[in-house]
Amino acid sequence: MAKKINISAGLLLYKFQALEIYFFLVHPGGPYFASKDEGSWTIPKGEIDSNEDELDAAKREFMEETGYLPSGNFIALNPILQKGGKIVKCWAIESDIDPARLVSNTFEMEWPPKSGKIQTYPEIDRGGWFTFVEARKKINERQISFLDQVIAHVT
Repeated sequence: MAKKINISAGLLLYKFQALEIYFFLVHPGGPYFASKDEGSWTIPKGEIDSNEDELDAAKREFMEETGYLPSGNFIALNPILQKGGKIVKCWAIESDIDPARLVSNTFEMEWPPKSGKIQTYPEIDRGGWFTFVEARKKINERQISFLDQVIAHVT
């Protein structure tokens, strides 16, 4: 039996401010990422539902994780393969969002492990704008390509 290939779709927001480009990244919620910073931030993304348009999935996931739905001209970027084998498809868009106003969906998990206690966590616990140099340090190393592709597209 063939192994199912997981494919996620997401959006990478960017903006120009004071002649510098900034990227919007999110930090995963939950206990596993609570004390992690550099290398653990990501683009807002999630799995594509069956028969769902990939860009529509990226928009839906962004809305679910941030409470904001960007619109405009989306730029398709080349997909990446994450360490766990998941393919991530991404679209970039010039837009703005206030990280202080994020509203994320939640998930439940047993925590601490084997405790029998089910706890609720936000899918993302915060978001932020980062310069290109900062974003390269913060983002999951496999997603650095998305940043580089945006730079190549806008310069």
